[in-house]
Amino acid sequence: MKRLSYILLVTFAAMVGCKKGWLDINTDPNNPTVASLPQMLVAAQQGLAYDMGFNNDNRGARGLTEVLSVYMHQVTVREDQDQYGATGTDFSINNSWNDFYSAQSVNGLPDYVGCLENISVMIAQAEAGGNHIYAGIGRIMRAYGVSQFVDAFADVPYSEANQFATNGLRYPKFDKGQDIYTDLFKQLDQGIAELQATGGNELVPSADDLFYGGSPAAWIRLANTIKLKLYNQIRLTTNVSAEVTALVNSGNLISSWSQSFLMKYGKNPSPDDRNPGFSEYFATQKSHYQSPWFFEILKGINPNIFTGITDPRIPYYFYNQNTVDGVSQGLGTDYRDSAFISIYFGSTGPNRDKSQDQSMTVFGIYPVGGRYDQGDHIVVNASSGTGAAPLRLLTYADVLYIEAELMNVGLIGGDARATLKSAILESFSQVDNVVNLANGGQTIPKLVGGPDTAYTNQVLAVYDAATTATRRLEIIITEKWIQSFGFSGDQYTDYRRTGYPIIFDPNNPQMAPGGYAQPPINGDPSNPGVPQPKVRVVCLRKYPVSLPWPATELNVNPNAPPQKTPDSYFVFWDKQ
Repeated sequence: MKRLSYILLVTFAAMVGCKKGWLDINTDPNNPTVASLPQMLVAAQQGLAYDMGFNNDNRGARGLTEVLSVYMHQVTVREDQDQYGATGTDFSINNSWNDFYSAQSVNGLPDYVGCLENISVMIAQAEAGGNHIYAGIGRIMRAYGVSQFVDAFADVPYSEANQFATNGLRYPKFDKGQDIYTDLFKQLDQGIAELQATGGNELVPSADDLFYGGSPAAWIRLANTIKLKLYNQIRLTTNVSAEVTALVNSGNLISSWSQSFLMKYGKNPSPDDRNPGFSEYFATQKSHYQSPWFFEILKGINPNIFTGITDPRIPYYFYNQNTVDGVSQGLGTDYRDSAFISIYFGSTGPNRDKSQDQSMTVFGIYPVGGRYDQGDHIVVNASSGTGAAPLRLLTYADVLYIEAELMNVGLIGGDARATLKSAILESFSQVDNVVNLANGGQTIPKLVGGPDTAYTNQVLAVYDAATTATRRLEIIITEKWIQSFGFSGDQYTDYRRTGYPIIFDPNNPQMAPGGYAQPPINGDPSNPGVPQPKVRVVCLRKYPVSLPWPATELNVNPNAPPQKTPDSYFVFWDKQ
């Protein structure tokens, strides 16, 4: 049985400590005891993506988006994320933490799920050999990954983490998030310096760099963009006007789709290189329902935002297995709007737990490489899509939304409205780009040059009607939330630091989908359809302002703090 791995495994102790000696004559070149820099880079990059995205139990991926997509009301499930019930024993939280901080191994070499341990050993090995590009990439990856864990958990091991192989430190303390952020900016600057260093570099990355093919310029651009993102996240606690102005004026930020920070997945089932979220298409039991709250905002029937504006991205985001009238593939649904079938967050209704594998709405082509909804309503399987949609960790659209936010609050100069317009249009272009990567043979219309313009103008009209900077911020962040479907790390951060987007509150009758606390028929107030039993929607827990620490860590590490109360343990930048 595969044993649990914690923050500091001994897997790589031999990798750092091995030296040439008389036994080299008996070394088997097919079973090396020291992992190479390319092997560790691939393992770290795959691990980072798996730790951030959706789960795929068949392949071992465990991602924070599995929980956070439910907390951000884009996905609904029956598991303990429902009603904000994820605890320190949650499978996704435990395993994403363990996989991030540790390094699993196969035959003495790193497996794909290891991340931070691989990075730490890679940096040490690269710097010892004068291979500065590997070291610079490692520092930038570490800064990004650790920042995501601070944003999710508040305080995490950092200054003493992943040091067993180098100094025997087994049980790291937990550092305060604010102190970690201070050092992350230094790590990013040091990473840039490593990438700009001359001399050495006898070994340089190429195909083993899954993100940027070994390009120092691309990694420097990413480092600057990560700094902009982090400065924006701390703007309510620190005056960062000078820093963000300098970064924006530098012109050296991600400025196109091709420069975005993406894990590009493939179409191969064996070995499986598809987006982990695509496993919903061939799972023995489907578990990811599409949030009615999210759907109704896209459809334009939410009374609070974008009312009357139908988002043309709906068939790219969702695929309806059910027929339009809902008769042929199953009644007794918890939530139904014509062909769209789902369950409510917090539902205790009589139809919540009924099997709807062959009728529920599933992920579409955009988030996970599933199927574009052309109205054919088939029961999906592994051949219904490709799974080749990338995990979008930090894109050009994200940069534009960040800049629009900074302009709106007055931290940098510029036209926030014009930048928001560019951000929305880039979001539509982003969908087309994902379709180009993930299409499995369907005829799929392009969004750019068609419905993108009309939708953008409608949203800008709402923006123009806003009378306060706060309302304009809500529009910016809500659009950012819509485009980032498939990766929820930054959504969770944006919501806690700004209060937007407005998310479903199951205890507030005015906030329930369709405007009902107990929907009398279904989710479509203008076209009721088949009568349904009333659904009781409740939530007895408060919103978690940070994730609970994994019980596996607290049980093993004597220097770990007592378990937190997630609804009152704030990340340092959270002033909401």
